[in-house]
Amino acid sequence: MDDLREKYLGQIGGAADESALEDIRIAAVGKKGEVALKMRELGKMTPEERQIAGPALNALKDEINSALAAKKAALADDALDARLADEWLDVSLPARPQRQGTLHPISQVTEEVTAIFAEMGFSVAEGPRIDTDWYNFDALNIPGHHPARAEMDTFYMHRAEGDNRPPHVLRTHTSPVQIRSMEATGAPTRIICPGGVYRADYDQTHTPMFHQVEGLAIDKDISMANLKWVLEEFVKSYFEVDGVDLRFRASHFPFTEPSAEVDIRCSWEGGTLKVGEGDDWLEILGSGMVHPKVLQAGGIDPEEWQGFAFGMGIDRIAMLKYGIPDLRAFFDSDLRWLRHYGFSALDMPTLHGGLSR
Repeated sequence: MDDLREKYLGQIGGAADESALEDIRIAAVGKKGEVALKMRELGKMTPEERQIAGPALNALKDEINSALAAKKAALADDALDARLADEWLDVSLPARPQRQGTLHPISQVTEEVTAIFAEMGFSVAEGPRIDTDWYNFDALNIPGHHPARAEMDTFYMHRAEGDNRPPHVLRTHTSPVQIRSMEATGAPTRIICPGGVYRADYDQTHTPMFHQVEGLAIDKDISMANLKWVLEEFVKSYFEVDGVDLRFRASHFPFTEPSAEVDIRCSWEGGTLKVGEGDDWLEILGSGMVHPKVLQAGGIDPEEWQGFAFGMGIDRIAMLKYGIPDLRAFFDSDLRWLRHYGFSALDMPTLHGGLSR
């Protein structure tokens, strides 16, 4: 038994892994192991010999099992130490600099405009950016000979030869959304239609893709006076001033009659725009009473209903409010520019909490 003890305790001590340890266990105390074979020999012994050999064999078996358990625990500790060494992290090292994204000025201004008109009861309507020329032109009383329908100004989608479907365009304004909204909900209605639009133009103040927001209100007793009040309230809230002067200049748009372009009183002292003061005037949007033919195209009876509409460039009013000199920079994907002009993504514009914080 002393030889077995020395043999197996030595092997257990030198085991390199749990697999080798399991082989030793089977050879020593398994069903066919050496200790088990010795215990089978107890039946051939005299009672006096069994009284001595039995306890000794049980003690040897217990000692080997204890050594196996201790070695297994030691191997597990060594494996954990090795894993911790590989995955070690110095928590005292300084943290990486925090990187927080910023909100693009276009997204910020869209949220500001939406918040302002929401307070006045306008909901947001959306529509496809690729639409038929009927929604984009015909339904808005834009005749076939109008310059806006020329390919030098509008992006037309390719049509295969023999395709008789109506031509599709990249929408040149968000006005098609007004027609679709009238078709869907009828009158009365109050909506704004923000979104991207496309025209074939590119310079410091024009890009092939830009953003507009248009408004539409239809009811039985709406007039230009209501339009004037809505626009005054919008300009005061958007530019965050207490008072503002608006100037309505007669103009012509196919989809409104009468039509007016709207200027705001301002000053440019020191190269900074100040709204509501000074002797200068700045055009910011176009507006008017919805043309009866446009109401008819939207499925609304012009003998019973009337309304006003307006439209402005989101990019343009963003440039005016935040002093951005070049429209093309909006689309350059320059992170330095975005860090300078961007807004916190966690600040939600509200009239009560402040639009631009």
